[in-house]
Amino acid sequence: MSAGDRGLQTVALPVGWAPDSWRTRPATQQPVYPDAGALADVQQELRRLPPLVTSWEILVLKKQLAEAQEGRRFVLQGGDCAESFDDCESAQISNRLKVLLQMSLVLVHGLRLPVVRVGRFAGQYAKPRSADSEERDGVSLPSYRGDFINQPAFTAEARTPDPRRMVKGHARSAMTMNFVRALIDGGFADLHHPEYWDLGWVGHSPLSADYARMVAAVGDAVRFMETISGESLHNLERADFYTSHEALLLPYEEALTRQVPRQWGWFNLSTHFPWIGMRTADLDGAHVEYFRGLRNPVAVKVGPSLTPDQLLRLAERLNPDDEPGRLAFIHRMGAARIADKLPPLLEAMRREGRRVLWICDPMHGNTETTSNGYKTRRFANIRDEVETAFELHAAAGTRLGGVHLELTGENVTECTGGARDLTDTDLGRAYRSTVDPRLNYEQSLEIAMLIVRKHAQLKAPVAPG
Repeated sequence: MSAGDRGLQTVALPVGWAPDSWRTRPATQQPVYPDAGALADVQQELRRLPPLVTSWEILVLKKQLAEAQEGRRFVLQGGDCAESFDDCESAQISNRLKVLLQMSLVLVHGLRLPVVRVGRFAGQYAKPRSADSEERDGVSLPSYRGDFINQPAFTAEARTPDPRRMVKGHARSAMTMNFVRALIDGGFADLHHPEYWDLGWVGHSPLSADYARMVAAVGDAVRFMETISGESLHNLERADFYTSHEALLLPYEEALTRQVPRQWGWFNLSTHFPWIGMRTADLDGAHVEYFRGLRNPVAVKVGPSLTPDQLLRLAERLNPDDEPGRLAFIHRMGAARIADKLPPLLEAMRREGRRVLWICDPMHGNTETTSNGYKTRRFANIRDEVETAFELHAAAGTRLGGVHLELTGENVTECTGGARDLTDTDLGRAYRSTVDPRLNYEQSLEIAMLIVRKHAQLKAPVAPG
C-alpha cells in the first residue's frame, strides 16, 4: 500500500476477521448441501468469475448514503421480494426500472432532494424460511429457499439444495445488471425524455393525470435551465443506480468477497449494498461476523422484538468507528406496533450520538393471510406505517432517510387497496409472487406521492394559535 493509499484509510481493519471467519459462528438459514466437495468446487469457480460490481461504485454509494444521513439525499430502495431465474427477461427488468425511475422523479420533484436509487435485484435469489422443511400429504421435503438454492416444485429432486445454482444465479445477476447499465448509459433515465418510462398498462390509472402534470413541470424546469445556460444539461441524461440484496447465502457471498488493487480491506463484489435480515441479525451469529469485515455500506433489518441495547451493540459491532454512510437500520415494525416499538430505538441511538441511516420498510410488518388463502398486505397499513415513521422521527429529533419497498412493474394484484381500491377478491386475478406480495405500479407511485405530502406537512410552519 502506498503512502497515498494509507492516507485514505480512516477506519481500522477488524481484528480476527477473514471472509470465512463466519464459519466459526452459528449460521442460521443456511441450506444443507449433500455434497460438500461439490460446494467447495462451486466456490472456487465463483472466485474466478468476474465481480458484479466495483469497489469505486461501492465507495461512491457510501458517500451518498452519508449525505442521506444528513438529510441531503433520500434513499429509494425497491424491487422484488425474491427474484426467480425465469423472470430474468428484458420486459420485467425494464418495467421494474421504469417504476423506480418514476418514483424517484416524484420524490426529486416533491422533496427537492437528490434521490439514491437502489434496486432490490440482481442477486435477490435466496430467501429465509420459517421452517427448514415443508410437509404435504405426509411427505416432508426441504423448504424452498429461493432459486439460488433449490426449486419450488414439491419433489425430492427439486428441493435438494444444489450448489451449481449459485453459478446460474451469478450469471442471471450479471445479465440483469448489464441490461440495467446499458439502459441507463443509453439514455433510458434521461430527464429530457421521461416518456421512455411509461408503462403501457397504466393509462387508466387514477394517478396518471397527477403524474403527467409532474412530468410536464419537470420538463418545463429543464428547458428553462437550458435556455438560461445556453447549453444542454448533460448531467440529466443518466442516473446513478445501485443494487442491493439480502446477503443470506454465506458460501456465495464469501466467494464474491475480494481485495482489489489500490484499495485497502475487503469488498463484497456481488452487490453494492448488502443487508442482514431480521432472522439472521444475532449479534454472535455468522451473518454479523461476516458483515463486520466488509467495506461496503451495510444494513440490518430491525423488527419489533429488538431491544435498544441489542441495537446499540449491533451498531458497535458493525460500525465501531462510527463511519458516515457505513450503517443503515431498516425498521420494519408493522403499522400497529411502530408507535410503541420504534421510539425507544431512536432515542437510544440519538442519546449515544451514533451515526446511522434510518430507512422504513413498511411491507414486512404488515403481511397477513386472507380468508381465501392469499398472503397479502393492505395498502392502508403500508401507508400508515410510512406516515407514522416520518412523525416519530420528527418527534425524536432523528431523520427518516429512505424507504425500502417490495414492488414490481407488472400489472399484479397482490396488495389490496390503493388507487383502484383492490379487494381480497381481486387477489386471484393476477397474483404472481411465489413468496411475498408486492406493490404494483399504481400503489408504488402512490407511496412516493404520500411521502412527498407527509414531508411537506412536517416542514410546514405551524400557524400561530
